Amino acid sequence: MPSADQSAPSYDELVVLVAALHGKLDAVPADLTEARRQAADAVEALTQATAEITELRARLKKNSKNSGKPPSSDGLAKPEPTSRREKTGRPVGGQPGHPGSTLALVADPDQTIAYGPVCCRRCGDALLLAQVVGFERRQVVDVALPAGRTVVEHRLLERESAACGARTRANAPNGVGAPVQYGEQVRALVLYLYGGQFLSKDRTAQAMAELFGIHLATGTIVTMRARATVTLEKEFLPLLRDLLREADVLGADETGLRVEGKLHWVHCARTDKLTLVTVHPRRGRVGITAADVLGGFTGTLVHDCWASYAAPSRPGSPRPGPGPPA
Repeated sequence: MPSADQSAPSYDELVVLVAALHGKLDAVPADLTEARRQAADAVEALTQATAEITELRARLKKNSKNSGKPPSSDGLAKPEPTSRREKTGRPVGGQPGHPGSTLALVADPDQTIAYGPVCCRRCGDALLLAQVVGFERRQVVDVALPAGRTVVEHRLLERESAACGARTRANAPNGVGAPVQYGEQVRALVLYLYGGQFLSKDRTAQAMAELFGIHLATGTIVTMRARATVTLEKEFLPLLRDLLREADVLGADETGLRVEGKLHWVHCARTDKLTLVTVHPRRGRVGITAADVLGGFTGTLVHDCWASYAAPSRPGSPRPGPGPPA
C-alpha cells in the first residue's frame, strides 16, 4: 500500500506497467527454449568429439601384438617392456643367510690320468723310474655327450730324487689350473643356453642339472659368461674384423634398436660365413667407424646406398666401394 504522502499511480501508468510485465513474461519461455536448444547442440557435439577421440586413441595403441598389423609397422616407437616383478629394495644376488655351493672333488672319478715329472727340479736327475712319494689331485667336471656328467682326474705325480732327495711334482696340463673345475663342454653348454638361447640364470642351472646331472650355482653361470666376454673381445673380435676386411665382397647394414629406452643403432658387417654385429648410439659415420671394419676394407661393399657408406669411415682410410644396393 502506498503511504499517505504518495499519490496512487494513474490508470494509464498501471496499463503501461502491466504491459511491460506481460512482455517480459512472454520473453522468458522463448529464452529458455533457445538456451535448451543450444545446450542440446553442445552435448551432441561433445559426444561426437569424444567418440572420435576414443577411436583415434585406439588406433594409436594398435601394434603387431594387439591387432593384425605386421611387426614392421611398429617402427622404432615400440612399447617399453613391462615387468610384473615388484621391487623389494634388496641388492641383486645371493641374500644374507642363503646357503652357498662350492665345487668339490669327487672320490670316484670316471677317468684318472697320471702325469709324472721327467727330471728333478733341483739337480736334474732322471725321475722316470723313481718311486712315487705323493701326488696332487685336480679334477675337471665336464659333459661327455650322450653319457652326461663325467669327471676326469689329473694326478700330478711327485717323485723323489735318489741323488739329492728333493721331490719334484709334474706340471698340470694346459687348462687345468684348479683342484676342481668345470670343463670346456660345460662352459660351452652354459654359454649356449644362457647367452645363445636367452634362458635365465635359474633356468640354465635347472637345464644343466636335469640334462647332465651338473648342479651349477647361478653366480658360476654369470662368471662363465663374463670370462667368455673377455675372451671374445681380446681374441675373437680382432680375428673376425681382420677376416671381414680381407673379404672380396662384404655386406653392411644398420637398423634401429632401443637400449634402456633410448634409440641406438645395430650395425652389421657380414660375408656368407662371417657376421659382426655392433650397437652404437649413432647411425652414420661415427657408428660405422666404431665397428672398425670398413676403414680397412678395399673390396666390393654391398649396402642400401646410405650416404655414410660412401664416405671414409676413418681418417686416412680408403673409400669403400659403392657396390650395388643390398
